[in-house]
Amino acid sequence: MRIKMNQEPLGVAAEVVHPQTLLRWGDSHPSNYLTGYVSPDEDTEKSLNYPFPYDSEINHKVVLWAGDIASLQVDAIVNATNESMSDSNPVSDRIFQRAGPGLKEEIAFDVKECKTGEVRVTQGHALPARYIIHTAGPKYNIKYQSASENALHMCYRNVLQKAKELGLHTIAICVINSVKRNYPPEEGAHIALRTVRRFLDKHGSSLDTVVFCVSNADLAIYEALLPLYFPRSKREQRAVAGQLPDDVGGADGEPIMPDRQIRIIDNPQHAALHPDEESIDLSAQLETSINVGDHAFSQMQGDLDQQRLLGERPYNDPLADIMVKEIQHQERYERLLRRAKTEDLTEVSGIGCLYQSGVDRLGRPVVVFIGKWFPFNKINLDKALLYLIMLLDPIVKGDYVIAYFHTLTSSSNYPSFSWLKEVYNVLPYKYKKNLKAFYIVHPTFWTKMMTWWFTTFMAPAIKQKVHSLPGVEYLYTVMSPDQLEIPAFITEYDMTINGIRYFQPGAPT
Repeated sequence: MRIKMNQEPLGVAAEVVHPQTLLRWGDSHPSNYLTGYVSPDEDTEKSLNYPFPYDSEINHKVVLWAGDIASLQVDAIVNATNESMSDSNPVSDRIFQRAGPGLKEEIAFDVKECKTGEVRVTQGHALPARYIIHTAGPKYNIKYQSASENALHMCYRNVLQKAKELGLHTIAICVINSVKRNYPPEEGAHIALRTVRRFLDKHGSSLDTVVFCVSNADLAIYEALLPLYFPRSKREQRAVAGQLPDDVGGADGEPIMPDRQIRIIDNPQHAALHPDEESIDLSAQLETSINVGDHAFSQMQGDLDQQRLLGERPYNDPLADIMVKEIQHQERYERLLRRAKTEDLTEVSGIGCLYQSGVDRLGRPVVVFIGKWFPFNKINLDKALLYLIMLLDPIVKGDYVIAYFHTLTSSSNYPSFSWLKEVYNVLPYKYKKNLKAFYIVHPTFWTKMMTWWFTTFMAPAIKQKVHSLPGVEYLYTVMSPDQLEIPAFITEYDMTINGIRYFQPGAPT
């Protein structure tokens, strides 16, 4: 005879949490950034399109909770696992511990495996939940980013669809994307939130409660992103509309593949002849592997210069003008590079706020910037730019990443937008093209808002490459700890807010 045994300590009753006792998202207060926000006028309001409009009924179904998913008395909880259903992570370990040995036996004899993006259902056993919906999250690889994003979307989508098929009304969803599998936490949160929102838009009547059950490390990310997909008022809806990423997903929240969204026009001169109808995004137009020296227009520079001096234009060709400006831009950069190699920059290099620190797990150089050590109000900004060029020029010839530590910075460390814009405009396109990721560690809410504003209006070419990380441990998923050299105050601060839980050196599983 088999006896079910609860894994709780002897004589201690297992905690059970009822979803009715948890704060609904619609009852929480909007964020402080609404202070001072001015609503658009009536005409502007009518012209705006909100992909995720305010819906009080949907908001009342949503709960954000940092707690033990195994203690929730819901129809189903989600367990994020691997293909062999043997993954060991804090959430999964807790579920198996509380469910008892019956869960392992059911998986071993009946379920056995779960392919990436798919789901498997087991009984809840000793859990307060009736069912466990298991799903295998994807590994993240920048080379196969689209496949990883689509697989993660399918995880969330299939979980919700299975709940609907089983006639379930309450479900708790853990964070399926895993830092152990290299998935950037903020990107994963965007996919989770928009997929759930789209499902509730279409099938909201089938679910009464959806609990986003997150760890303390993910709580800040979800608190910052939830208003984008579940605004709590019309005012919050208007305030956050501009913060949504370029890819807000398709009808079900699935990622949109850029290469499948190409717009064909019948007249190549259309954009030039009708500027009011469509603007030209130069960052997209120039994102090619063609070098200026290889392009036919580079061979016309002499003729173009001569005709410009004579006040003549050979023909009205916008691309020719672009190439001339690009050549002038390159010449300016080369002058700065020559200065950087000859001038004394020890007063900047001695600060130690910018340096290369090893390589990431793909062998790409990692450039570290320490925000607290950057004395913006005291430093010679011309020499700071020259030092930046001298350090990065040999690095940016290939792929590279930047890790910016915002830890314990103050207003005296913040560069002005005008200076950032000047630096961004001075640097050649290879800096933007070969930058594969820009990680911001320990961001504040102000940092996130300013980053969004800068990448939206000044640096759209790198917008999708910027990732905010709440702790140093997330950086270790993309680079080995022995490759990262950072000041002690950063790790000390990180331990005070995130605890001591760093991964040991070595590639993640």
